[in-house]
Amino acid sequence: MAPGDPSSGATSYRTLLAIPGLAQVVLSMQLARVAQSMLGVAIVLFSLAEYDSPAIAGIVTFASLVPGLLLSPIAGALLDRHGRVRLISLDYLVAMSTMLLVGGLALAGLLSAGLLVIIAAVASITGPLSQTGLRSLFPLMAPRHLWERVNALDSSGYVVATILGPPLAAVLVALLGPRIAVMTIGVPYLVAALVLIGVREPSGAPSSSGRLLADAWEGIRYTWSNRSLRGLGFSISTLNVAGGVTTIVVPLIVLQRLGGSEAMVGLVFALSGIAGVVAVVASGRLDSRGREWRLLVTPMAFMGPATLLMLLASQPTDVTMGYLALAATLVIIGLLNGPLDIGLFTMRQRRTDPAMLGRAFAVSMAFNFLGYPIGSAIAGFVAAESIEAAIWIGVVACLVATLFAAFLVPRTDDRPTAAR
Repeated sequence: MAPGDPSSGATSYRTLLAIPGLAQVVLSMQLARVAQSMLGVAIVLFSLAEYDSPAIAGIVTFASLVPGLLLSPIAGALLDRHGRVRLISLDYLVAMSTMLLVGGLALAGLLSAGLLVIIAAVASITGPLSQTGLRSLFPLMAPRHLWERVNALDSSGYVVATILGPPLAAVLVALLGPRIAVMTIGVPYLVAALVLIGVREPSGAPSSSGRLLADAWEGIRYTWSNRSLRGLGFSISTLNVAGGVTTIVVPLIVLQRLGGSEAMVGLVFALSGIAGVVAVVASGRLDSRGREWRLLVTPMAFMGPATLLMLLASQPTDVTMGYLALAATLVIIGLLNGPLDIGLFTMRQRRTDPAMLGRAFAVSMAFNFLGYPIGSAIAGFVAAESIEAAIWIGVVACLVATLFAAFLVPRTDDRPTAAR
């Protein structure tokens, strides 16, 4: 049997994790993503406890995300020029230091709301180093016939973090208080950086002009000129508008329409995460070569009807039926995300020049994620007047995203042969 034959042991997850250094990278990734998921909840609880202001919590969350997105082309240029492992570790250490700084200043009574926003904004600048660094590191470490497996581990890492992070953060805040809890989140970041010690930087073929800004602009230009990456940007960012809507609408349905608690919000989201883990592990066993477009577009086409089910939960005939409709929505979305992620990740890897992995991935990932904060912001305003109207926005976003994917993303790699 050939090494790439799916019927041989060469395509198993065990084979993948036997690659030198890869198991360390996966463990480091998982620790850091759990910490990131914990931080998303803890920083909101911290802001509410310290300043009693939901507005400040929202501003801090915005500041912790947007600067990094805007500077992602520069991060991509740095990754292509200076390697990935050391820059991933750098971001983890910055995150750890930020947690200690925020908690320490709060304990000393020196942390004003403005200073917290500034710290969050500065710390976000290095975020793309680990996020893009990991996603562009995996195709360099794993052979092509194992890309589906490594992409499944990448995707499931976010899902597992979604299941574990928020409950852990809530427990820490309840037991230790928000200040100590924030400082404690620095521990998994530190361990994630230590786990990477000894991982060798994979050889690649980076290209550089020798000028950082020129390299960053080249990443933007390349991503826009690559039809596949450009089409993915429009389709996935639009789909993420629906994701942002869901993040706002689900808690409102549970708390306001079904009379549930914050714990029940976490439980229904966990259902989506569990379904997502099952789906990505199963999808990672598929040979996606030549089928990336179908793996992307087909699940996306069912996202709209799945989101529409939330209307039944928002106007339930009884509480039980409301929870069942909401659970069905999130489980279906979790199952659909499995093959969709495999199609997205493998398509982007196979249709990006190896020399441009860092820069192109940084720009592409920022472009793709842009819809999420937009969807959350829109849903926050609309759902205050009508939860049903916000749900319809999510449904329409799913339908438009499917059309973008179907007509803007090439079915096959249409780059010149030399570029492949």
